[in-house]
Amino acid sequence: MTTADIQHKLEEARQLLLGHEFARALAHYQKLSRERPAEPVIWAEYGNAASGAGQAELADQAWQKALSLAPRNPELIGMIGHQYQGMRRTEKALACFAQAAAADPRAINPRISLAVLCEKTHRLEEARTAVDECLGIDPMDDQARYFSALLDRRENKLEAAESRLRDLIASEPKHPFVRYACRYELAQILDRNGQCEDAMRLLGEAKYIVRGLTDTEALLKGYDEGAEKARRFTLGLPKTILRTWAEYFPERKREPIPPLAFLGGHPRSGTTLLEQVLDAHPGVAALDEPTAFLDVLQPEFHKSKELSSARVNTLRRLYIQALLRELGSAGIGKLLLDKNPSPTARLPLWLRVFPELRVLIALRDPRDVVLSCYFQNIPLNAANVNFLSFEHLAKHYADLMDIWLAVREWEGFAWLEVRYEDTVAALEKEGRRVTEFLGLAWEAGQTRFYEKSRTKQLYSPTYQDVTRPVYSRSVARWHAYEKYLAPILPALESYCRKFGYG
Repeated sequence: MTTADIQHKLEEARQLLLGHEFARALAHYQKLSRERPAEPVIWAEYGNAASGAGQAELADQAWQKALSLAPRNPELIGMIGHQYQGMRRTEKALACFAQAAAADPRAINPRISLAVLCEKTHRLEEARTAVDECLGIDPMDDQARYFSALLDRRENKLEAAESRLRDLIASEPKHPFVRYACRYELAQILDRNGQCEDAMRLLGEAKYIVRGLTDTEALLKGYDEGAEKARRFTLGLPKTILRTWAEYFPERKREPIPPLAFLGGHPRSGTTLLEQVLDAHPGVAALDEPTAFLDVLQPEFHKSKELSSARVNTLRRLYIQALLRELGSAGIGKLLLDKNPSPTARLPLWLRVFPELRVLIALRDPRDVVLSCYFQNIPLNAANVNFLSFEHLAKHYADLMDIWLAVREWEGFAWLEVRYEDTVAALEKEGRRVTEFLGLAWEAGQTRFYEKSRTKQLYSPTYQDVTRPVYSRSVARWHAYEKYLAPILPALESYCRKFGYG
């Protein structure tokens, strides 16, 4: 091929990659890599296509080839690091960020990426080293100043964190993320100090900034359409629907899979705490918000209306394979627990494909749930865009929990509700009840769940909270913010009653 031909084929491959047509893009990159085997960018993009197509080993091989061809290209190395991070290959991502930083002694971005991932994996000393290097390069860098304050807070140096954050806000940072993130971070500290009005003011400022950066109305419209469709579908099903589905997919036709359980509920209802208590059991492999449902099972399910036993078994196999890819050897011979709050609204799909699924639903006072969600600084999508206002949060809570209230009336499946407040008050009692529901005996080490939590990366926004023993300060927290919640309290009243919160 001529250089012009190669460039044309490369542009075609990139368009397919951008359009998420990964299988077709993969075929293009295979040919391009043979034509131009010394081009690191082609190998890097080849890895991206393989990753999108679910071929993790091929992606790794392609990225390693790119790294060998361009060992001193910090931008390319950093990009591959972020790809590894997206695949939850934490150690390889860290290695890439460290290599990118070494390749350019004056580069801020790879050091910030290294600091962020080290903090998320509780390697605070390494994170501090990376941030200090950034401040040595540029003492006024917005990101470095923000993460320095965040590390102060992680190290429980609240006065130092507050001082840094106030100085940062006063300097009017230009970095878009830092502009709103520093306000969220300071609000958390002020909340700990009982300065509720100042915390709410800062949250309001942060959310105003976020709205200016994102087309929130488009996201809300997309969410509302999907939520209404899910609600209508679920509420239209009879209580005997599982019996009907079982006739189409009887037990004798189901290929064997590992024991499987789903842990859901509304976000900020204590799902992460419960997940970590269960993951401390030697017979459980818990996954923290894995992508297998949203990226594999749900799209594959909707590709066809045909649901023969053979096709359902294929769907089950694809989903289990995706979980085991993430777990590696840690999942062998164990009960698999998928903790995923938001897909609770898709329980009918779960149960259509996995009739034997055991379902755990975490409950918490709805008023505390909504308040806690409001405090969260998480990347916006069509679901958590609702977290920008109490009004939308109350609707989001209703949308999800109405589906659960309907599904729990269905006949013939195993479910258990677990209240956050009960778990905090009596960890072993509730933990034992939940563990036995999954068919396992309680292990004494489960009370020290936080020891294992400190050794791994979690993907929930509350990854920091479960690295220490249970605490009760978040129970009934909403009372301090009652005047701000007042407009939506009537909308939450029926859920408080149904779930036993006076």
